[in-house]
Amino acid sequence: MRDIEEDIKILLAKPTETIEEHTKKVMEQCEKLKEYNYISKEIYDNLKLACKYHDYGKVNEEFQKRVTATKKILFNPELEPGHNLISPFFINKDEFEGRDEDYNKVFYAVLNHHSHVNNFQELEERKEFIKSFVSNYKLNKITNKKIFNMKKNINIEYEVLTGLLNKCDYSGSGNYSIEYENDFLIKSLNNLKFQWNELQEFLLNNKNENVMVVANTGMGKTEGGLLWIGDNKGFFILPLKTAINSIYLRVKDNILKENIEKRLGLLHSESFNFLLNNLKEFSYEDIRNYNKEGKALSMPITITTLDQIFNFIFLYPGYEMKLGTLSYSKIVLDEIQAYSPDLLAYIAIGLKKIVKAGGKFAILTATLPPFIRDYLMDELKEIGNIKYEKFIKGDDRHNIRVLDEEISPEIIYDHYMKKGKKTLVICNTVKKSQEMYVALKEMGIESLEIELLHSKFIRKDRMEKEKNILKFGDTTNKGNKIWISTSLVEASLDIDFDYLFTELNDLSGLFQRLGRVNRKGQKKEFLNEVNTYVFTKINKKLFINGNSGFIDEDIFNLSKKAISSAEGILSEEKKYYLIEKNLTSENIKDSNFNRTYREYKKYMESIWIGRFSKVETCKKFRNIISYKVIPLNIYEDNKVKIEEYIEIINDLKFSEEERVKAKDSLDQFTLQVGIYDMPKKSKVIRVNREEINILDGNYSFELGFQRKKQEEEKKQEEAVDNFL
Repeated sequence: MRDIEEDIKILLAKPTETIEEHTKKVMEQCEKLKEYNYISKEIYDNLKLACKYHDYGKVNEEFQKRVTATKKILFNPELEPGHNLISPFFINKDEFEGRDEDYNKVFYAVLNHHSHVNNFQELEERKEFIKSFVSNYKLNKITNKKIFNMKKNINIEYEVLTGLLNKCDYSGSGNYSIEYENDFLIKSLNNLKFQWNELQEFLLNNKNENVMVVANTGMGKTEGGLLWIGDNKGFFILPLKTAINSIYLRVKDNILKENIEKRLGLLHSESFNFLLNNLKEFSYEDIRNYNKEGKALSMPITITTLDQIFNFIFLYPGYEMKLGTLSYSKIVLDEIQAYSPDLLAYIAIGLKKIVKAGGKFAILTATLPPFIRDYLMDELKEIGNIKYEKFIKGDDRHNIRVLDEEISPEIIYDHYMKKGKKTLVICNTVKKSQEMYVALKEMGIESLEIELLHSKFIRKDRMEKEKNILKFGDTTNKGNKIWISTSLVEASLDIDFDYLFTELNDLSGLFQRLGRVNRKGQKKEFLNEVNTYVFTKINKKLFINGNSGFIDEDIFNLSKKAISSAEGILSEEKKYYLIEKNLTSENIKDSNFNRTYREYKKYMESIWIGRFSKVETCKKFRNIISYKVIPLNIYEDNKVKIEEYIEIINDLKFSEEERVKAKDSLDQFTLQVGIYDMPKKSKVIRVNREEINILDGNYSFELGFQRKKQEEEKKQEEAVDNFL
């Protein structure tokens, strides 16, 4: 019989690394988790053994043929068992000293650290086939009864250990740090020399609790959330990339200031492009490695979107690594009311699993409808106490007028001509915002005094406009200008205008929009007159009806009734009680929103491990069919550059840096549109594995993209994909 301990010193795990060498690197990552106090002694002991045994199966002859071959030989699970199926036969049960449950956890983790096949089924049905590949070693006995009993007792601790093993394995293989220590955040916050307010003190004093907090806009929820995370691993989750990028830069430049590459991560679908364009002091290689470690969840603090973290609930192959990371993390969810019912169902299920795994959460929001609070409390009732607190006292900020009519460019024009100042107009759809812009321009508003922002600008134009609105909207900035936008600006964006004209969507969204006006409550002079105009008539096609529309009619009508009784000075306390009184579980029980939430929650509770691939998970989580396009006139005006970028991207003779930068340059001309904007036919260019449609329509820096009107085609004017 061969000696396994001797063979792992000479046989390979990687083309240039023995099994023993690789295992040592994986064990070093395990030690970091212990050093940073991220895992308990019990988990550490089990993880150490899982790391030790996870690649023993690579001693088999077929694996060694593949790893030493000069020409790549593909793995075929029909002809050769994965090494993860072989490794459990080497686990020495004596090392567990009678701790059968710990042995089972390690067995499970080692078996499932890869998912090429149904591992348990393969082990039960092809046991002799698997063993035949290492028949010249002493193997431990694994009976089908043992497998059956183990499967029956699997719990979240098994999943967490599997995830931690994968995290150690991936970082050891990828030669990056599994984690960086958070020994800086509290010190960095204290260096601000701020006097913490009651919200921030509450979060600081309850940093070991799961909390749910309602607090006025402008109270410093970002700093409060960071105080709650403290010197621990944390994720700060927001609904919109615009706000995420803004908060990332604020934390980077104003709070942490140094060693960002080991302290702060940015994670969303366009984060690499954003980092390339904003970290000018970093080399390409530095940004590449920084982004890689951010995607591997190695950063102590990560600012991110929901889909990057909560997609683990779909149980795709390898989901355990994310769950394992969250088991020692603190999660801040900002502006939870901004999410659709399907995403709220994912949040409720995800938070329950995170807390069971060992993580903690803080929900921080300016508005929290009672029915959403009930959704969460109902799902989380078995996890123990959740501290709920509200911070709704504060200076009055808004003097509102409610108009039972559609949003009016005439009213906005007359007001601006008399008052000027920083004026914000928020519409429910891109189309309506474009109409407002055109109407106000035609009435005589000069180009320098009006600007438009929504989701249908090409990337380079949108980035410029986002920077412009943040600069103009700064509290300290004075000026005269009308900015027109959509719900893109309503959540977590630190802008402060003097006057607001807005369509009604729902009460929570409305109060979020109000938070962009007199944000700090310091503009007392604006309270002597109306500073907020709410228009409560909207296009009925926006109400959800089958697959069209995006506004829940029941919630809209409740909101309209509530706000219509609230003209005049609207205090922070009154906002809170309007939501408490009107948006109750009882009042919305027959709404489309509630039905959708219940359907998604029931569906998610029925899925099983491996039901979806990771690619399918991404599509299902975002639940939006979108297409990357270049407007035809932009394509024609920049055809030479675009074709040059495509040539570089598709030609492997160029370096990775050159190809990535060409891809980023090409993406500056693109935008995402929904299915209703797509014609039956359009020109398609293929860039590597991606398709980009050249879309005939009207595009300008002023208005963004407008689809081409076709006499013969009757297209729905407003649709679910048209609201940002």
